[in-house]
This record gives sequence, C-alpha cells and structure tokens, in this order.
Amino acid sequence: MTVEDRLSALGLVVPPTHKFPNQNRVGCVRAGNLVFVSGHPPTALPGVKTTGKVTGDLTLEEAQITARACALNMLASLKAELGSLDKIKRVVKINGMVNSSPGFIQQYAVIDGASDLFVHLFGPKNGPHARSAVGMFELPRAIPVEVEGVFEVE
Repeated sequence: MTVEDRLSALGLVVPPTHKFPNQNRVGCVRAGNLVFVSGHPPTALPGVKTTGKVTGDLTLEEAQITARACALNMLASLKAELGSLDKIKRVVKINGMVNSSPGFIQQYAVIDGASDLFVHLFGPKNGPHARSAVGMFELPRAIPVEVEGVFEVE
C-alpha cells in the first residue's frame, strides 16, 4: 500500500503545493539523504481553521485538525521535491508552533494532529520521530499552527 493509498483510506489527499510568497523561501531543501521541510501553514480544507488563537478561536480538537492540515501541506512539498511520497524512509524530527491564547499549555496535544498522521502513514517503525511543540504569542498571518520537519529519504 502506498503512502497516498493510506491517505485515501483516511479520506485525505495531498493538496496542491503551497506557494511561498517570496522566492528566497522554498518548501524543502534536500541535503544528502535528508530533506528539511520549511514551516508550513494549514491547508484550507473543510473543517480546517486557517486563522486564530488556540482556545481563543479554535478548540483543542480544531487545532489538532489544523496541525494535520499543516502536515498535509508538508507532504505536498515533499511530493514536489521527491516525485513520490514512497521515497520517504523515515520521519526524523517535527517542530510545531502553536498560536496560543494566554494560559494554554497543551501545545503537545495540538501537534499530535501532525505526528499521529505521520505515524499512521509511515508505520510504527518509521513514523515516530523526535519532536518539539511550542506556544507562540503570534504566528505569521495569524495562522493557528505551523509545522516543519526533517525526513530521511531514499
């Protein structure tokens, strides 16, 4: 079963590649067998909130769905770089940033929306990864979540 078959089984698809607003930034950079994926905002999909603060404008559950949408956006950049998501051998590291309301301390739970998707897609051996999840006072364009990562590839 391919990665995209697993996505389809979840009712998900790889969205169009995110367009960065400036030519000095790209979706990902390959260095040897590692691909460093830029911070990605959420893809605008049904049920995904693309602006707001977590627990001020989004519930924890909505924020988890938004983090998953960020992961889908990352996959679009990876597919554009690699040609196929099946060339990904392992998820190495994920860093998630959460636009948090004062007092919100469950950033780890928000970023589980991305982490859980990667584990589902790449399995119990190659999906688990090192991770950081931090709260931010603000994020660019008022997005609620941004996720970046490092992937090992063929």
